[in-house]
Amino acid sequence: MDFELNYQRYIDIADHWIADRPKQVILVFLILSGVFATGLGQSGTESGTSQFVDDVPAADALDEVNNNFERITFEGDTGTTQLIHSGQNVLSKPELLRMLRAQHRLSKNPEIQVESTTSVAQAVARTLDPSAETFEEQIRVVETAAPSEIDQAVQTAAERNPQFRASLSNDFNARSASASATIGIVTHQLQTETDSGPGSSGSSPLTSIQQQAVFIVDSVGGDITVFGSGLTSEELSSVISDSLALVVPAAVGLILFFLIIAYRDPVDLLLGLVALAMAILWTFGFMGLAGIAFSQLLIAVPPLLLAVGIDFGIHAINRYREERIQGYGIQESMRTTTDQLLVAFAIVTGTTVVGFAANMSSPLGSIQDFGIVAAIGIVFTFLIFGVFLPASKVYADQLCQRYPIPTFGSQPMGSEDSLLGRVLLAGVHIGRAAPKTFVIVLVLSTAWVGVYGSGVESRFSQDDFLPPEENPEYLEYLPASVQPSEYTVTETTNFLEDRFQTGEEDTTTVYVEGSLTDDGALESMYRAGDSPPDSFIVDDGHARETSIITVIRSYADRSPEFAALVAQNDRNANGIPDDNLVTIYDALLDSPARGQALNYITDDYTSARIEYAVEADATQDEVTSDTRTVSDRFRFKATATGGVIVLKAVSDVIGESALISLALALVGSGIFLIIAYAALEGRPLLGVVNLLPIAITVAGIAATMRYLGIPFNVLTGTILSIGLGLGTDYSAHLIHRFSEEYERGTDVFIALTTTVRGTGGALTGSMLTTVSGIGVLVIAITPVLGQFGILTGLTILYSYLASIIIVPSALVIWSQFVESDITRFLSGNNFRVNQ
Repeated sequence: MDFELNYQRYIDIADHWIADRPKQVILVFLILSGVFATGLGQSGTESGTSQFVDDVPAADALDEVNNNFERITFEGDTGTTQLIHSGQNVLSKPELLRMLRAQHRLSKNPEIQVESTTSVAQAVARTLDPSAETFEEQIRVVETAAPSEIDQAVQTAAERNPQFRASLSNDFNARSASASATIGIVTHQLQTETDSGPGSSGSSPLTSIQQQAVFIVDSVGGDITVFGSGLTSEELSSVISDSLALVVPAAVGLILFFLIIAYRDPVDLLLGLVALAMAILWTFGFMGLAGIAFSQLLIAVPPLLLAVGIDFGIHAINRYREERIQGYGIQESMRTTTDQLLVAFAIVTGTTVVGFAANMSSPLGSIQDFGIVAAIGIVFTFLIFGVFLPASKVYADQLCQRYPIPTFGSQPMGSEDSLLGRVLLAGVHIGRAAPKTFVIVLVLSTAWVGVYGSGVESRFSQDDFLPPEENPEYLEYLPASVQPSEYTVTETTNFLEDRFQTGEEDTTTVYVEGSLTDDGALESMYRAGDSPPDSFIVDDGHARETSIITVIRSYADRSPEFAALVAQNDRNANGIPDDNLVTIYDALLDSPARGQALNYITDDYTSARIEYAVEADATQDEVTSDTRTVSDRFRFKATATGGVIVLKAVSDVIGESALISLALALVGSGIFLIIAYAALEGRPLLGVVNLLPIAITVAGIAATMRYLGIPFNVLTGTILSIGLGLGTDYSAHLIHRFSEEYERGTDVFIALTTTVRGTGGALTGSMLTTVSGIGVLVIAITPVLGQFGILTGLTILYSYLASIIIVPSALVIWSQFVESDITRFLSGNNFRVNQ
């Protein structure tokens, strides 16, 4: 069966509209731009780590834990704010009064929606006078107490209440009643649910509450910092806008500089910039109309569009100039240009779309959004630079002929008498001298580099999104309008870690679901902690745990009546009831221990959580593996969860997504290229040649990531598919141009020389522009953006070098086999295209 594709008639239709009716084409694109402009501003922003944990089982389990236990005693939605108090001694009389006054002023303000508030200062006041319930009474008690009485109250409170010590910094000294920091907690009863659906900004009423709390707390003086998820979310959102405000002007300046060199004509420069702006507008407008929120991951999209758009634009103008300097007219030159470039652009677009669409295989919605937006953006770029830009160039040149408008640089880059034109021929010289040896060495070295690069680690952490603790000094020399905000979240987080972590243990959680009223249910839960794994802290051969069992034992120690009930239903006298568990639970929930019990079991007795203590220096891998080992011991449905495990789970998904999407992209791109070259050129093996520089680029960037210690994270996890897309872009232009030159019956080296000088010149201008414009991301505020900028810049450089140096040798080898029996069969009538 013949595989025929009469594509030339479609190219002729496009030629007709571009060359003969450019004004109508321009008008249509301007109308479409107006439509997409309506979508600007309709998409919100998402920040932080929560956007990446959808559909991750460990994260779903943690949500269940938070919903079932953390908020079980409240109606509606709640949130908390931390009051981080630091000073020479936060347990001194003046500092205790300062904290009490801050809490008092917060509780009196109805807009703060205070549900409850706790602090060390309150505990000291109640120790001094147990009847002091209100803030007014507690303030009065502390004001009238002598310093020695306060010191004694601190010592007493520390002895009676273990939580008292937990709220103080590591340097707490009970004997001297001193500490350098403490944390107060304010719980808010929120009236509005947080909107976290698609297209939302991720903000919550807690943000405005905490912003207002800052001003209230500042009114009491001293060093009390308001800290919470609302302010953190706000800062993380501002990091995006501040990064863009910092990077975009620098990128625009560098891109403009190199585009001036590449175009050397103000009219062509203006057309190129308008087309770039249009591609960005269409893509972001589409996001707004589709309700896709802008996240840190989507910061990668504008650089991609710039990279491909700059490349397409320079190729279009450069190829047109090659025809014009030979004396052809405007319309004839543009027809020749679009005849060639629309096919090349289509190959690049198709392969790049396949590469980015492979991200749809990821279970993470944020990575799926990236794949959709990037693929759509590349299609928009193809239309704008393949149709709009050529039509605009025709119309502009016609105006220049009609009116006395001066023209400037009109020579194509890489001409024969230029230094660049001679340097670009290095790959051709290698292909003439020893192409087979060169390619064999490359294949073997690429295999080794790929094996080395496969060891890249994956990592997911809130730290990936945080700004530095101190902004770099060079930012101080920037204009005030682009200087970033002063960020506190990293400094505060580091302060909490330094001052309040004991350095001995962390916790991990197992979420249990099932009928917890069955006889022996609690015994089986407890046995899961026997002979715990290495990262778990051990007490007498059992994991140190906090669960409903510890609540039962604790309350039995305080209540003889409840202890008797437990003993009646305890078969082995170990303090864990075996029978009549409904009666045990009911009695516990009717007791003063109800609140504590509901932190570990739901009131319908179908879900429970067990917190295990783990070594603080244990790795994510160790904690995750060991918690899963323990969860597998439960006879009920049990899920390992907790902050550490969620981060590890998402990290694994990111790494797996990067590799799976890369494999799908390589296979899909290979199939697409072979079919495309068979259908369009009648030469399917050119698709295989096109894959060689792609494989080298991807292997090289993976190895570079490992060498530089840059892991796969939420942003760099997309770099392999980006490398595939850009690698295809550069090599496809060369191969398609070579195919046309070779089709004319010229010698392979003559065809290569013409190709490398003409198309290679445009590639050089594109490479310099995009590497500098995207590489400027290294000055972004967040480290993850800097890493992405470095890797994307290197990806473009690797793609360029692979195309200029390696593709010529591969094409020489291809030409030596072009008349072989296999190739003759593949490129014969079965695959020939009717033009």
